[in-house]
Amino acid sequence: MNGDPDGRAVVSAPAPPDAADAWYAPNVRAQYEPYPGVVATVRERGADTGSEFHYKTREPSLGPGGERAVARVADRFDAGQHRRPLTRAGATERADAGFEPKYERAIDRLVDATPALRRRVDYHTLREFRLLGAVTPLALDDRVEVADVDGEDGRVVVHTRAFAPAVTDVAVDAAYVERVASERLSTYEVRFEGFGVEVVVYRERLLGDDRFATKYAVREPPLLPGDEELIAECKERVWGTTAAEVIDDRTAFVREHARRFLSRRLTARDTRAWLDAAEYRARSALAAYGLAVPPVDSRYAPDRLADLVYYVLRDYVGQGVLTVPLRDPNLEDVEANRVGERVKVVPRAGLGADGRVPTNLSFDSESEFVNVVTQLAALDGTELTATNPSAKVNVDLDGVPDTIRCAVALPVISTDGPHLSVRKQSADPLTPVDLVNSGTLPTELVTLLWLLYEHSGVVLFSGPTGAGKTTLLNAHTPFIPFDDRPVSIDEGSREVHLPHETGISLTTRDHEHEFKRVTMADLMTETNYLNPDVEVIAEVNTPASFATFGESLNTGHGVLGTTHAEDVDTLVNRVIEQGLPPYLLGEIDLVVFPYNDGGDRYVSEVVELGDERAFADCAGAGGVVEKDDTAVGWNRVLDRDPDGTFSLSYDHPDLGDAVRRLDHRVFHRIADRTDRTVEAVEQEFHRKHRYVRYLVREDVTDVDETFDFLSALRTDEAATVERVRRQTADAAGTADADGDAATVDTADTATDGGSEVSRDE
Repeated sequence: MNGDPDGRAVVSAPAPPDAADAWYAPNVRAQYEPYPGVVATVRERGADTGSEFHYKTREPSLGPGGERAVARVADRFDAGQHRRPLTRAGATERADAGFEPKYERAIDRLVDATPALRRRVDYHTLREFRLLGAVTPLALDDRVEVADVDGEDGRVVVHTRAFAPAVTDVAVDAAYVERVASERLSTYEVRFEGFGVEVVVYRERLLGDDRFATKYAVREPPLLPGDEELIAECKERVWGTTAAEVIDDRTAFVREHARRFLSRRLTARDTRAWLDAAEYRARSALAAYGLAVPPVDSRYAPDRLADLVYYVLRDYVGQGVLTVPLRDPNLEDVEANRVGERVKVVPRAGLGADGRVPTNLSFDSESEFVNVVTQLAALDGTELTATNPSAKVNVDLDGVPDTIRCAVALPVISTDGPHLSVRKQSADPLTPVDLVNSGTLPTELVTLLWLLYEHSGVVLFSGPTGAGKTTLLNAHTPFIPFDDRPVSIDEGSREVHLPHETGISLTTRDHEHEFKRVTMADLMTETNYLNPDVEVIAEVNTPASFATFGESLNTGHGVLGTTHAEDVDTLVNRVIEQGLPPYLLGEIDLVVFPYNDGGDRYVSEVVELGDERAFADCAGAGGVVEKDDTAVGWNRVLDRDPDGTFSLSYDHPDLGDAVRRLDHRVFHRIADRTDRTVEAVEQEFHRKHRYVRYLVREDVTDVDETFDFLSALRTDEAATVERVRRQTADAAGTADADGDAATVDTADTATDGGSEVSRDE
């Protein structure tokens, strides 16, 4: 109140709530409507309190009539399935969508109220049975960024965009409080035997609740009380069923018997169940003619039978709780460490999750866990027993294109029950264009690998698990000439993708030891008879594989491999410790070191190896590694700067002294191997580099398309270039392809077959 010159009292002019001199709300700092009908108010608290602000929400009021209406609806809805949203986005979407038509019709029959009261009843009913209960207002407020359950006086503390910390009236142990600020990262569907199972990857912005912020949730069909016992009874009945003939389709057999048993049990388990089912059907029929309230109980809903059949198939045809993760193409790893602990997964890039994340899945009993572990081993022909409690197996699942490699073990060798670790290798390998587009490596390195893959070079991809070694190896296999014969060796060969009709994969099978154990020496003997041009030894990690790698280096074939070593020092030390003669390191043309930084995979360094004096005159940065009176020299060919740019010695536009002065051995080695001059190799490098840039510009990310283009180049380079120009001209709508920016920028001279291609750079 203020006074005017005449001494009369007048009301002050209106002021916003956050104005310091607002006489009607001196402590209010913000007031807004996060959702229709919901008002959030932020007040400033006293200086002696733990939090500076108080956050309070006001929801639509009901009154006595509204409370009675909500109680009537609750009596009808209480037996239904009410699966709550996991994230703020899910809560908002469900609040905006409202009730399904079935529920809406039921409320119409149960509630007779004015439009305003009906809106308030709808809000409270939706909040209690489809949203997050008492914490729903927090979830609907997108200004709340973080919640903290270690708040004062047992109340949740929130951080909004403008005010923090702000204490709320919500108890820290309130139901669904962990979801109030959850951020949805990705949602999609995974298929299993005709069922679509929803998967949600989300991040909980909640302090003090869980060490893991990012979560992976499998949204399997919800179960009602008594369903687990019914499913267990059904599985026992299916297991004891005697088949009158040979079962060709195990899935169809289990599905048919499960549906037959469950359909009877759902309607005739006892007299009360039969009466309830009859009442459900009668009410449904009457509701169709507007004579009764539609039933909303899910106990006898038509899709409930399918939900129960899903769980029977999941346990008998699938792999229990691991069924969906094993079939999820967006996962790289699946890990289960012990009974009662959450299963962990490692998502692939693109889901917004880095590293391992927990799931909402776990094994509740040791017998269940043992069954899955034993089943996975049996799929590869290995029987786990007390004397053979662990195994490394490769599993092929129906409908799953990924190569699945598992390390499984019984509780004989691990505490707290069995354990397993699954590595999934995508069946759709990346291409060099995919890697360039993602910033994994530059086009110059792709070109250098092309030269080595084509001219029987020796390339080793070295790095820790999950760094992308096999991905890099597979991406460049189309550069192996189509008429060469690549042969992959050892168990890791199952992860090697060879698009060649001439290629073949040889694997050891340790579980065949009862008959005849196939060793790496056996594979080497077999490989020599196959007359390979390129040998691929994925996972050079065991003494046997290192020995095979050394023998392959002496054959003169091209050799590609992967191993575990993070840098040059570690690689040299490990190779020598495994018994490989140090001089054989000089036979390796290039070592590529990929790196994984929180899910961001890239090539961090590329080096070439030799004796301690091999690179004394080179301008590139390098050094010498000493181990057991042995000195191995190395020279850096590529380096990645912290800002993500690559430094490569071959990116000079001219073919002059600036390139040759660095005197990198890799060009000399290729020149010696192909009986040409270094200048000719350099020209080939630059010509191929233009093709790589063309593939990147045209976004050729299909493996077969890449392989076909490279094969056509090798068959007749000039004709292939002319075809590309013609196709480019047709696509651009002009007959002049020489001036089109999308033309393949080949240049120089194509020497294959004596054809010439004019400069187009």
